[in-house]
Amino acid sequence: MKAVLCKSYGPPENLTFEEIDDPKPNASEVLIDVYAAGLNFPDTLQIEGKYQFQPPFPFTPGSEVGGIVAEVGASVTNVKPGDRVLAMAGVGGMAERVVAPEAGVERIPDSMDMKTASGFGMIYGTSYHALKQRADIQPGETLLVLGASGGVGLAAIEIGKAFGARVIAAASTDEKLQVAKNAGADDLINYSDDVLKEKVKDLTNQNGADVIYDPVGGDMFDQSIRCINWKGRLLVVGFASGRIPSLPANLALLKGCQIVGVFWGAFRGREPEVHAQNTRDLFDLYSQGKLKPLVKDCFPLAQYADALNIFIQRKAVGKVVLEVRKE
Repeated sequence: MKAVLCKSYGPPENLTFEEIDDPKPNASEVLIDVYAAGLNFPDTLQIEGKYQFQPPFPFTPGSEVGGIVAEVGASVTNVKPGDRVLAMAGVGGMAERVVAPEAGVERIPDSMDMKTASGFGMIYGTSYHALKQRADIQPGETLLVLGASGGVGLAAIEIGKAFGARVIAAASTDEKLQVAKNAGADDLINYSDDVLKEKVKDLTNQNGADVIYDPVGGDMFDQSIRCINWKGRLLVVGFASGRIPSLPANLALLKGCQIVGVFWGAFRGREPEVHAQNTRDLFDLYSQGKLKPLVKDCFPLAQYADALNIFIQRKAVGKVVLEVRKE
């Protein structure tokens, strides 16, 4: 099979595209014919050696796919060959075939296409877990979403609206904000001028946001903690800006707020039953038309470098996908 390989750390151009042996599933794994591979910002960190989990060389990047089950291990019971699935493989997704643990494989609704499936699990799973379990967001609360045009940002907007929140979307260009508006955002903030705090205050009668969803970090985190409402929850989702911020602890005291970490991968492993219910809830929302995933950029597998560079250049809008097979 053809696969993208990382043999040493570096930019996307450092990766190679080669013919390698098909993977073999063990007793608790599922072999999947990949139709589409969803890419994420952490993929760029992993190939540069900057992610918190680094597989040994050589490895194939890509943590999530949409495809059809080709073979199952002896102890697998939740899927069978021929099932249409999304899968969280961890690594290996940027290839024609991948093995994934049974716990990371889910049958998808009949109405969901493979490109959508390949980009659904991580961004919607992260945002749903963040807003439901970590923030316990309530109807009528104000949700501020940073990086609102990216995959997790758009998912947070849609889920926030489904939970009855008022959503303020914040992004760096008017074009990105239009995408966020199309996803259902109630108010928009362009922070290209590095001004966030005062704009949020102006939209909330000087109170600040009840919940802040932050996949950006850096300067936007610094401003977010200064425009959060009393008893607000600031969700630490990621650091796409490249800088991990530090928190003056006195601000948490003065605001009576919580700084809440969101680590979806660990949550899935530690609380599988809750994760499974989240997935059922998300599929229900999708089937009801309340979630409309945006696949903005789709590349053939061989154009993996172009696809990954969208994240590095901070041009990602919605989901970036590699098409491996035609449906």
